Amino acid sequence: MEEPVLKVEHLSHRYSIQWAVRDISFEIPRRGIYGLLGSNGAGKSTTMNIVCGVIKQTEGQVTIKGIDTRKDPVAAKRHIGFLPQKPPLYGDLTVEEYLLHCARLRWVPDDRLHDAVEEVMQRCGILHFRNRLIKNLSGGYQQRVGIAQAIVHKPDLVVFDEPTNGLDPNQIMEVRHLIKDIAEERTVILSTHILTEVQAICDHIMMIEEGRLVFMGSVEEFDNYIMPSSLFVSFVDAPSAEVLSRLEGVQRVEEIGQGKFRVHFSDAQEVMDRIVKESAAKDWRLSELRVEKSSLDNIFAELSKKSKK
Repeated sequence: MEEPVLKVEHLSHRYSIQWAVRDISFEIPRRGIYGLLGSNGAGKSTTMNIVCGVIKQTEGQVTIKGIDTRKDPVAAKRHIGFLPQKPPLYGDLTVEEYLLHCARLRWVPDDRLHDAVEEVMQRCGILHFRNRLIKNLSGGYQQRVGIAQAIVHKPDLVVFDEPTNGLDPNQIMEVRHLIKDIAEERTVILSTHILTEVQAICDHIMMIEEGRLVFMGSVEEFDNYIMPSSLFVSFVDAPSAEVLSRLEGVQRVEEIGQGKFRVHFSDAQEVMDRIVKESAAKDWRLSELRVEKSSLDNIFAELSKKSKK
């Protein structure tokens, strides 16, 4: 059986007397984009720094492709690419000079150095800036250079810590597209506190709150973590909210405006059937009826509460 790309077992880390991460365990078996989600100060960056060998954990074990990061850190790091929150760039080097330097640090063989750098500049869309000083690039292109240094040695695992932080909307879309492209060939972990970022780009989610892992599963499982409890209803000739609230099974009605309502229910199918029948009988001209999913913010709040129990 093939070794998982990353395995974290009972990971804990303490700064002075305070635990930043406490007894976290998870496994990433295959390619894809795994979102590490959590509020600021939840322990995400500490976890990523330990995984990437930047700091050593107080307790627990991390293995990359079966290699223990404590026992053989050099061998483990050959399989890792890392882009921290602040890209580790040297502004007075050109893009090509910097990437050649990074490739040498990552032990890319001398006979492959220039090909590896050429390939990664092409992939990250920075080939036309090869002779430009990094300090003269825009924030978006500096971030692309940061991504390029993380993948120049073709690692199995690439870790991005808040990769779209500080970018404008167009730059965010470009970086997201690039990360999705990278994930077709290798495993990507994306650490962020932005809920919409996870929904837009990730296949799987791990959520850390107050140093503990409170959720791990698919994006769909995360979206459905809280059972829906309301319907969105729209009519052309709408009844009053009071009339809707008298329907059996309806718990509460919020009037949104322009013939639209949010109807809270005890049983979705029962209430939907009643609304359809009443609309047909009384000519309310029903135009839309759907179950509302819980908002990402509500799910985040519920999972945050779970970490405090």
